Amino acid sequence: MDDVDYTGFWNATLTQLRNDLGEEEFGGWFTDLKYLRSGENLIVIGVPSTFHRDKVKARYQNAIRASLKKLAGTDIVLEFEIVGAGKAEESPSAPQTAVKNNGHTGQKKENPPSGAPDKAVQGEKPKKGKHPNLRDDYTFDNYIMGENNKFAVMVSRGISDKPGINYNPCLIYGGVGLGKTHLMQAIGNQIHETRDYKIIYTTAENFLNEFVQSIKENKPNAFKNKFRYTDVLLIDDIHFFQEKEGIQEELFHTYNTLLSAKKQLVFTCDRPITELKKFSERLLSRFAEGINVDLRPPQYEERCAILKLTAENRGANISDEVIDVISKSISSNVRDLKSALNILIAYSELMGQPITVEIARQRLRDTFVSSRQANLSIETIQRVAADYFGLTIKDLTGKKRTQNVVFPRQLAMYVAREMTDFSTTEIGQAFGGRDHTTVMHSIEKIKGQFLTDPTLDSTIENLKRLVKEFSAKA
Repeated sequence: MDDVDYTGFWNATLTQLRNDLGEEEFGGWFTDLKYLRSGENLIVIGVPSTFHRDKVKARYQNAIRASLKKLAGTDIVLEFEIVGAGKAEESPSAPQTAVKNNGHTGQKKENPPSGAPDKAVQGEKPKKGKHPNLRDDYTFDNYIMGENNKFAVMVSRGISDKPGINYNPCLIYGGVGLGKTHLMQAIGNQIHETRDYKIIYTTAENFLNEFVQSIKENKPNAFKNKFRYTDVLLIDDIHFFQEKEGIQEELFHTYNTLLSAKKQLVFTCDRPITELKKFSERLLSRFAEGINVDLRPPQYEERCAILKLTAENRGANISDEVIDVISKSISSNVRDLKSALNILIAYSELMGQPITVEIARQRLRDTFVSSRQANLSIETIQRVAADYFGLTIKDLTGKKRTQNVVFPRQLAMYVAREMTDFSTTEIGQAFGGRDHTTVMHSIEKIKGQFLTDPTLDSTIENLKRLVKEFSAKA
């Protein structure tokens, strides 16, 4: 059974999962896994407990197998054996982070009491280990700035220079995979490097879980003391708090306590605050008082720059022609770009072949197709757009020419062309028998409005997200 060695494929898959899930989630489920052995189209993985095995299978097995299939070109069967807890350094299942930590031990330095004087370190930067809850590769140096995110980056740097004073509070919003978490953690890492501040980074889900646990254990003060006596509070994905009144109430009081003490608050969200549903009005008003910055999908030049930096950090030699192919084929978000490049790099390393344009197109064929959602129906897009704008599908496909109908109709046509492989003729037929020139005019009309309406991009990204969510439930 040991005549086939899939160790390289397994480690490449774990690297991809680390990038997709983030350090905290990855560390919770994958550092204790052990690659045991392999056979023909089979990998056997050691897990520390039955509970751990069941959770990994339920949550991640499909993603693991999909990644392995992309790398190996065939289906790989996963088997799990209970072997007891292990250390990450004893197993190839925990690949080392690509970004080095400059040889520091990572030991936590004792912080002075919260509220220490806001005084940056003069001269040489202090020798510090990484922050325990921040990824050390999420820095400003590793973040490509372009026209799509320039304002957000400048605001974030301003926060890092004078936390609690410049741009407080701050909300960073945008679609999935556009770098909200990277930018937020870059703020935290920069402050951590230059100041002896207490910094808390958490996801909205973890914030809620800790709150619920504190209630169960009858220790509400412990929760309040943790989050209300910090110098910098970073909360990711606050849209998770929608329809959860109890945690919104707790966040409101935490928000007020920190803001009155001139402590820095930074939040991320996948949509503008005006589109949050069943959210406390007084919380929304607090967010509106601060600065709100959006991240948009990167343009072609930014996509090329992101890929080149990623390749450089990986020590990979990728030609401009291959960069061009990926950049022109994937325009959705930064995460998809990096994922595509990581697949090619892993393939090149494992197969010992340089990455050519032909290989890139062949290996990423499924990625390119999925980015356009070829199996998505136009009716799904119409349903979502109609609901989003308070209309009916009949309004979108009918003859009404009022502005409250024409704009949503044009937007729905634009999204249909972006997310599917249907031709303009087919889209026109689905929208009440309109000809292809009408569809083309609608698409160009929306493209033109990008220049005058800075919120349009966020609206489109939200529509795309809702379409994907609706399609997944169908």
